[in-house]
Amino acid sequence: MNLYFKPAQSDDLDVLMTYMEDFHNFNHTEPFDRAAARVAMEMVVVNASIGRVWLIQHNQETAGYAVKTISYRLEYIGDYAFLDELYIRPEYRRQGIGSATIAFIKQTYQALNIGPLQLEVKNDNPGALALYQKLNFKSQGRQVLCLSTQQ
Repeated sequence: MNLYFKPAQSDDLDVLMTYMEDFHNFNHTEPFDRAAARVAMEMVVVNASIGRVWLIQHNQETAGYAVKTISYRLEYIGDYAFLDELYIRPEYRRQGIGSATIAFIKQTYQALNIGPLQLEVKNDNPGALALYQKLNFKSQGRQVLCLSTQQ
């Protein structure tokens, strides 16, 4: 498999927004706010202390993107990585690209001595859940809860 993980730059934002909207429409129910999403994505693209964004290139075509952020947790006695978004375009799925992307991210952050890699997966996405379980992600026996602070 001919894969390259291109670190995203500001001039990649238009492409990223197209794929981010596709991911959002598949994975969310609320309307996509392209302007707000662009600002949020650019913050990660230009600020390595927040995380990293990669365009996943397969045979010189963009197959998707991955966003990994860094956070701090007392439980891990330091930083940990969070796979915030992993989007593989439908025509590239089930070809090992997701597995290869996660292996790349894991290797990248092991070298930096960053704690575990966490992610969230929706209950109604059995394909993604099966991939993550195959790659030895384990449930932590917790539910992720969210309280909006904006309303």
